[in-house]
Amino acid sequence: MSDALKQGSLAGILGMAGNENVQGEEQKKLDVISNDMLKDALAACPAVRAIASEEEDYIVPANTDGEYFIAFDPLDGSSNIDINAMVGTIFSIYHQTGDKPATEADFLIPGKEQVAAGYVLYGPSTMLVLTTGDGVNMFTFDPTKKVFVLTHENIQVAEETKEFAINMSNQRFWSESMQSYVNDLVKGKDGARGKDFNMRWVAAMVGDVHRILCRGGVFLYPWDNKDPSKAGKLRLMYEANPMAMLLEQAGGKAHTHTQRILDIQPEAIHQRVAVILGAANEVDKCLSY
Repeated sequence: MSDALKQGSLAGILGMAGNENVQGEEQKKLDVISNDMLKDALAACPAVRAIASEEEDYIVPANTDGEYFIAFDPLDGSSNIDINAMVGTIFSIYHQTGDKPATEADFLIPGKEQVAAGYVLYGPSTMLVLTTGDGVNMFTFDPTKKVFVLTHENIQVAEETKEFAINMSNQRFWSESMQSYVNDLVKGKDGARGKDFNMRWVAAMVGDVHRILCRGGVFLYPWDNKDPSKAGKLRLMYEANPMAMLLEQAGGKAHTHTQRILDIQPEAIHQRVAVILGAANEVDKCLSY
């Protein structure tokens, strides 16, 4: 995947694919390529029972004797591809056995049942960030040896923060409580918070979460009334659940406006939710508004 991204225009793989995914989003060529690469690799693994991808309409049965369900966003932040900015792959793993081909209903498991979660970040270096339920570790890819090397152990989110990540262009669509919270951040030391904050926005959840794991902060993709029929923008199974597991394992928190993300009982594989995650103190502060 990393090699394909590095080729970019040289391999003619940038631009639009001319299709829409199940969410109604126009797919880029690399969305399709990355999805096919992961789907084929996972289907060939005997341990994998079934696959769910943001880019697939339905689940993909793999091996009946397999013991694991894999849910993934093959290329988070794909809108960044054409400007050579940060993207990543987000994944979630569940232990699930059975003697029949898996169905979508089998996949509807709360995030608290994940046995592992993580992401691969394609930046200046390629990094794997992983939890198996016993802390968060970061591995850096060594291109000369073709292996991931453990470089950062037992990551913990900084308790105090001066950074927040949110798409401010949607401000007019937020709830009054979210607008009040963000306004207090923007007012800085002249407002109720009594200190200045900086806003950061990568336009790829994987990049914003990586920054929070490395130096603290809070990530916000709240519900808005631009399309009131949607509970949020981000997908529960492919983005919110794996990132929530990582943040909690690193000492942070991850909530919607009303509940812990990992407690949500999924109703559909492409379900969307609001997301508020990051430093525990700051998530609590946001939810108090």
